[in-house]
Amino acid sequence: MGMTDPIADMLTRIRNASRARHQKVTVPWSRVKENIVKILIDEGYVKEARKVKAAQGGGNDLLIQLRFDRENRPIISGMTRVSSPGRRVYVGANEVPPIRKGLGIHILSTPKGFLVDREAHRAKVGGELICSVW
Repeated sequence: MGMTDPIADMLTRIRNASRARHQKVTVPWSRVKENIVKILIDEGYVKEARKVKAAQGGGNDLLIQLRFDRENRPIISGMTRVSSPGRRVYVGANEVPPIRKGLGIHILSTPKGFLVDREAHRAKVGGELICSVW
C-alpha cells in the first residue's frame, strides 16, 4: 500500500530523528521534499542535504544532516504539517498567521515556488500553507 502523505512522513522522520539526537536522517527523494529541505537549510534549521542512491530498491533518497546547539539540543523544536491531502489550507499574501510570535516559519507553495512566509509577504503572493517549523 502506498503512502498517502509523503511530506508529513518526511517531517515526522526529521522531527523524530532530531529528538532522538541522530545526526542524519534519510527520506525517499522527491522534488517537493528537496525544495522544502532547501528552505530548512537556508533558514538554519538543517545543516545540509544531498541526494543519494537508495539502499534498497530503485530510486533515490535524500540524506539530511540535522543541526544541534552547543548543549546537543536540536535546533528544530517542532514541526507540523498544516495542509494535508484531505484538507488543503490556502492563504493570501496578507493572511499568513505568525508562528511563535515570529520565532518560527511557515513554508508555502506559491506560483513563484516554495517560499518562507515573510518572502511570500514581500512578493505579495499567497499559496498553500505546507508546514510550520519552530
